Amino acid sequence: MNTLEQLHQQSRELERLLRLQSYPLGLKMLKSTGEVSQKAKRPFRDMGYHLSFCQALALSRRHGLTIAQTKEDMWCFEPVVGLGFVEAPDRFLEGHNRYPGSTKTLEAGAMWARNMPRFAYGKYEAVMSAPLTTIDFVPDIFIVYGEPAKMSQILLAKCWLDGKDITPTISSHAACVYYVVPAVRENEWKMSLPCGGDLRRAGCETTNMVFSAPVGVLGELLQGLTALRDEGLGLPMQLSPPLEYPLQPSYVEIAKMAGMHWVK
Repeated sequence: MNTLEQLHQQSRELERLLRLQSYPLGLKMLKSTGEVSQKAKRPFRDMGYHLSFCQALALSRRHGLTIAQTKEDMWCFEPVVGLGFVEAPDRFLEGHNRYPGSTKTLEAGAMWARNMPRFAYGKYEAVMSAPLTTIDFVPDIFIVYGEPAKMSQILLAKCWLDGKDITPTISSHAACVYYVVPAVRENEWKMSLPCGGDLRRAGCETTNMVFSAPVGVLGELLQGLTALRDEGLGLPMQLSPPLEYPLQPSYVEIAKMAGMHWVK
């Protein structure tokens, strides 16, 4: 098992290899509030307001805060359901939060709601996130936000390790749930995309994808990323531009007037 010192060191190496613009996150699902870190902030108690889960993750990855949330700290209900803090309400399962706004039919809304990943009710009471570089607890998973070029590096590292691709669980809604539940529940590497809420309410970059994986594979990921770097396949990408490419006739004409007789 990774020690905290190892996690801090690995996080710094991950930031360096992937040239990340925000902290890699560690996230832990808690069975009781008694497991909450003493340095964690509870949004409603310590800040005086509720936060959507994606906003709490943004504070961790951008401001370096350790944030713990229970149902009482949440503003958006979807992670409350997805993280298993409440039983899924019948009206949610019937599709009413998607229809008529974002599905053609109530049946389509119900299909999405029933398929949204979620933990069993009562399994967890709280969720806690923090930057891996300063984390003071051992997380269940780590989460990385980044552009497709950075996610491609992770995919290449996975292929280098075992030749396997990552099977994503992606939705246009409740992205925060998709960042967390599949990776924890299936104990697998996962990719996802930010939803409208993360983009509009939490300032997630429109170019970002999100990677989640069990914290135990962080060392393997770094091994793969290092191997890619050593092969010249890491970041920044090495270009292979065409040499002496064809030029427009006007360029050739003026170049020859300039004495560049070799231009063609």
